Amino acid sequence: MSNDKQNQMKMGKGPRRGGGPMGGGPGHGMPMEKAKNFKAGFRRLLSYLTRHRAALIIVIVMAVGATVFGIFGPKTLGNATTELFKPLSAQAEAYSNLKDALPDDIEAQLNDGTITIEQAVGAVAAAGDEQQTAKVMQAAAELQEAAELRIDFAKVGVIILTVIGLYLASSLFNFILQFVMAKTSQTIVYDMRREVENKLAKLPLKYFDGRTHGEILSRVTNDIDTVSTSLQQGLTQIISAVTMLIGIMVMMFTISWIITLVSMVVLPLSFIVSRAVIKKSQKFFKGQQVELGHLNGHVEEMYAAHTVVKAFGKEAESEEQFDEINERLYGVGWKAQFLSGIMMPLMHFLSNISYVFVCVIGGVLVINGRISIGDVQAFIQYSRQFTQPITQVAQIANVMQSTIASAERVFEVLDEPEMSEDRLVGNVPEANGAVEFSHVSFGYELGKTVIKDMNLDVKPGDVVAIVGPTGAGKTTLVNLLMRFYEVDEGRISVDGMDLKDMPRETLRERFGMVLQDTWLFGGTIRDNIAYGREGATEEEIKRAAKMAHADHFIRTLPDGYDTVLNEEASNISSGQKQLLTIARALLADPPILILDEATSNVDTRTEAYIQNAMIALMEGRTNFVIAHRLSTIRNASTILVMNEGRIIEQGTHQQLMDKNGFYADLYNSQFTGAATA
Repeated sequence: MSNDKQNQMKMGKGPRRGGGPMGGGPGHGMPMEKAKNFKAGFRRLLSYLTRHRAALIIVIVMAVGATVFGIFGPKTLGNATTELFKPLSAQAEAYSNLKDALPDDIEAQLNDGTITIEQAVGAVAAAGDEQQTAKVMQAAAELQEAAELRIDFAKVGVIILTVIGLYLASSLFNFILQFVMAKTSQTIVYDMRREVENKLAKLPLKYFDGRTHGEILSRVTNDIDTVSTSLQQGLTQIISAVTMLIGIMVMMFTISWIITLVSMVVLPLSFIVSRAVIKKSQKFFKGQQVELGHLNGHVEEMYAAHTVVKAFGKEAESEEQFDEINERLYGVGWKAQFLSGIMMPLMHFLSNISYVFVCVIGGVLVINGRISIGDVQAFIQYSRQFTQPITQVAQIANVMQSTIASAERVFEVLDEPEMSEDRLVGNVPEANGAVEFSHVSFGYELGKTVIKDMNLDVKPGDVVAIVGPTGAGKTTLVNLLMRFYEVDEGRISVDGMDLKDMPRETLRERFGMVLQDTWLFGGTIRDNIAYGREGATEEEIKRAAKMAHADHFIRTLPDGYDTVLNEEASNISSGQKQLLTIARALLADPPILILDEATSNVDTRTEAYIQNAMIALMEGRTNFVIAHRLSTIRNASTILVMNEGRIIEQGTHQQLMDKNGFYADLYNSQFTGAATA
């Protein structure tokens, strides 16, 4: 079991299920900032890739290889087309040469079909011009030779097999590329998730108090998933697109520099269009991320507090707030997706313009014999593919805006200031339960002091009850004891050692805590109680349950200790859940026990049982009891009365009642109110 889990079990709690009506922390005003520095964010994300240099080299080699093999395909296939058209082209050229050799009047008759080729040759011979006759006879012989040409299917077959081999090699390289990149990207994201998880365990409690659950979850899940998808697809596409763009340009220049320059006209147009679309869509992608975080926070909060929402009849208000956020998300979402979606149609339009130029000019060059028909076919394929890598780069650039934004939001978590490092000064003293506050002052926010110059000396075995109105600083006192927060001034010591000089794990092993909010996780009742101490035996688990008066109700369940609690542990009552958390804390058997209104969710009879068990449990250990129902702490050895961060009264129940001061007023007001009711 991890140290963090052991610390949790000492406090009588498991993974949190919800967080109260508002999910812990402020509402949805917390900004979810977009990437502020694209270059810095990209370099930092790239640093994760450099940890896998070998895999990255393989990815680059495979991407280049797959693209190169694919690029040679159209040119090679064009050779097959040229070979298929070779007899027909030879006949057309020979026929054209024959007509050029004929006199104009005979050529006109041949074009009209009034005479045959043989008749045209005979007419020239009859004219008696020996030189022209020889020229026409040679042209006629070449035409006859061309007519006897046949398609070399063996050569065409070799070319087709070569093309198939090229595409198979490209596919194989792509397969290796995707395999390596998928593994590498998931490894990177695995490392990133692990870093975030480790970071969250080191963050102070004020970080979580200042943010909604939805915002934190959005950073840990949505943003990391965005990075994962972009790494796996975007990196390979960038490498392939750049390689393809360079390769296509080289192949196009080898075919015809004239057509290449004409088709290049679309290149600056493509960059201008893509840049304009990206610039326009950037702010909408930012808004989409922000509103998505707000929506997550709202849904998480409302779901966690659905019973409270229903109890106060706030369904309509919750729906109205949801609709408001959803409307904002819709407004920026459709604009972002629309602008992102029109990129491809615009690139296709520019590609079609290039296609028209290529066809017209290519046809002219073929007629003039400057290039072959196969080269035109290959060039058309290249021109159709030419804007594809440009489009890919543009789209990837668009996605990278969102990716770097998500990455920086994750990096913001990783860059949050951590709790101060644990240090051990000297030897840790033996645990006996002595606690001392010496001139302690503390505030959650700068300039707002909650605890003011507190001095307290608690002897081993004391039962210290802490009472006072809401906001008096009772829970803050516990937070400082557990080192969830560091004191601003003064010193807190446990067993004579300053808390700052004692590792947190060692400190928290000396504490057990039972809170008013129950903390249970999905699993059996046995597992939930056993969470209190690793390696606890069945007998110890049941003994703790009996001490907490939970054994009876557990045995009445159909599956007893094997009863599985659902996600919210809603298949048992609130009081029963509280009894299980008390049993878990009892099993941990800590030298110092903190009870924060631990009996608030149990009935009066069960409360009496627990109070009797607590009296036996408290023997020989130090106990801090935070209570609002003052009747539960009358037997405490010392009662601290707090107000506005100060201890204003201190003594036993009887001593404080005899003073007839603040405590007496609190105590009497509860019973007076009860009597009046």
